[in-house]
Amino acid sequence: MESITQGLLTKGFGRPGGLLGRLGGRLMAHGNAATERHAVALARPTEQEVVLVVGPGPGVGLEAAARRSAHVIGVDPSDVMLAMARRRCASALARDRLRLTVGTAADTGCPDLSVDVVISVNNLHLWPDVPAGLTELHRVLRPGGRILLAAHEKWLPTALPALAHTVLAAGFTSVRSWTWEPPTRMASTAALLSAVRT
Repeated sequence: MESITQGLLTKGFGRPGGLLGRLGGRLMAHGNAATERHAVALARPTEQEVVLVVGPGPGVGLEAAARRSAHVIGVDPSDVMLAMARRRCASALARDRLRLTVGTAADTGCPDLSVDVVISVNNLHLWPDVPAGLTELHRVLRPGGRILLAAHEKWLPTALPALAHTVLAAGFTSVRSWTWEPPTRMASTAALLSAVRT
């Protein structure tokens, strides 16, 4: 049975909803911003590449991705987060550089081989089934497409080397993993992993 504290954390951050979800979204926008922008910079999407952002929350990473690519898709299971992302990214939406939809890592709704870059920041620990999510992301990526995962190191569902092995098992190659210290006090050490779909 879920405790009151667990319930509050889930409503604020896990599956954000209502007032707590909006408050959690504001905290995420501030605390995750540096890592979101860093992940987009590392992924280096180009203007013509299709970018899938998994779990964009309030949209900081989406906004950064839409500055680089004219074809960004954001999938999030939370209506509250999608609404916050719509407000933050109104300009990109108006210029048709961004599309937002309900979805998860394991069910993106994207066609096979339709995406060039996948970015996910600070939500890997919320995926109910990490191998299923990676299998789905492998499915939607084109050959040569790349994935960039960033997560709070302290909340990783497994050690970083074990996660790298799981990514390899999903069919990715050129797997690299490392840590990074965001330049803000609110943000914790980020574990980063990049890989390629061959």
